[in-house]
Amino acid sequence: MTSFFATRLAVFSTLLLGGLSTAWLQAGENPDPLGEKTGGSTTVYASGKNAFSFPLASLEDEERTRFVIGNSFFKRNWVEAPASTTARDGLGPHFIARACASCHSLDGRGAPPDWSRTLGPEPDATVALLLRLSVPGKPAAHEGVVPEPNYGDQLNNAAIAGVKPEGRVEITSQSIHGRFADGTPYTLQQPHYRIVDLGYGPMAPDVMISPRIAPQLAGVGLLEAITEADIEGNARAQAAAAGPVKGQVNHVWDAFAKAERVGRFGWKANVASLAHQTAGAFNGDMGITSSLFPQEGCTAVQIDCLAAPSGCPAKGKTDKAGKAPEIDDDTFGQVVFYQAALAPVARRQAKDPQVLRGQALFAQAQCIACHRPSYVTGEGPFPSLTSSKLSRQRIWPYTDLLLHDMGPALADGRPDFQANGQQWKTPPLWGVGLIESVNGHQRLLHDGRANGVLEAILWHGGEAKPAQQKVLKMSLAERQALIKFVESL
Repeated sequence: MTSFFATRLAVFSTLLLGGLSTAWLQAGENPDPLGEKTGGSTTVYASGKNAFSFPLASLEDEERTRFVIGNSFFKRNWVEAPASTTARDGLGPHFIARACASCHSLDGRGAPPDWSRTLGPEPDATVALLLRLSVPGKPAAHEGVVPEPNYGDQLNNAAIAGVKPEGRVEITSQSIHGRFADGTPYTLQQPHYRIVDLGYGPMAPDVMISPRIAPQLAGVGLLEAITEADIEGNARAQAAAAGPVKGQVNHVWDAFAKAERVGRFGWKANVASLAHQTAGAFNGDMGITSSLFPQEGCTAVQIDCLAAPSGCPAKGKTDKAGKAPEIDDDTFGQVVFYQAALAPVARRQAKDPQVLRGQALFAQAQCIACHRPSYVTGEGPFPSLTSSKLSRQRIWPYTDLLLHDMGPALADGRPDFQANGQQWKTPPLWGVGLIESVNGHQRLLHDGRANGVLEAILWHGGEAKPAQQKVLKMSLAERQALIKFVESL
């Protein structure tokens, strides 16, 4: 039986390597066809609650020390200004979290609250849900959206003393029923969001609202080391191939590079670099200013927000008005380093016959058309990590980092840079099988509506509809094998 699955795996090996196997073998590299070392030499072998929190296996002692320093600023709470803790003051005026780890608990994935629950005014450290806001129109230069006039580009359900929270979120759900071809029933939950108790007047009648949960972070430094040429090549290859899968690159403004770059982070690939993503989260989620985002997110009508005190100025970074970012560049750099140095975890049970069967079924269903298994990284984008750490590593993230039309059921109707209201970025699959161990849940997709891998597949529409239909026709044993494969990644 094992030899049968090994034969099936060999049949699909070229597909599973994204068409790169020949050049790879000619280069003399150990092919690792099962992708057990998900991050090449950076891979760690881990399990349990701390699986996503280990540093790259190849880090040197000095880099491990820096990793620990960055970890402390990532996990500890920021406080309101003024405070005696000047290295960590400046929280708010509006915010949804007091620390990066509030949303990325144990460096893992957030989860939506239970349905039929209201969020606010105080943020829940166990819930990592935010609502993006925008209105139709032409965005300003270097912006992907037009912010809602009174509330900006996201809703903040918490605030410091003397400042009103922006509002609360009510979430309800609607059951959607269906059946597999073998008659097995399933039920999905369609969430619905409503914003109540608005603190600064009504929102624009044409406001567009899009929920987000925080993804796990292990391996994000390696994702940034994937070359732009590879991502653009994915789009060209899909455009030239037969079938419905036609991914698009999202070209976005990067505040760190101060240039337009290929987007790769965020649920709509609306962020190009980990530095921009981190600075944006500090600013939007915690109200912490930095040299990349030096302004608080207060709108013109939020008088109490505009009048609130700022945190201790960052060392030597005051502007002409005597103001300065609340997190200095050195501290900010430590937090970015910490995330970039989080290691992907090695695959589990990669040679299990059921997993091998699921791997073949994954290819048969053409899931690999979007979830490209493997890359060789380019030159690492973080000068403080030597080239041997992130550069030229064979990695297995299972993503093309492109935007895809996922159909009306998943649509948020909200454009962002070149992404339209039905497009989402293909999320990496590495680490999916460890989310339950780390975070105690299996909530997937951009808003966590899917409870596990199979539900996530059932939500696929648009370009992914043919793949979803193939899964609907699978037997129970085939579905179990497919899930076991994905959860082995």
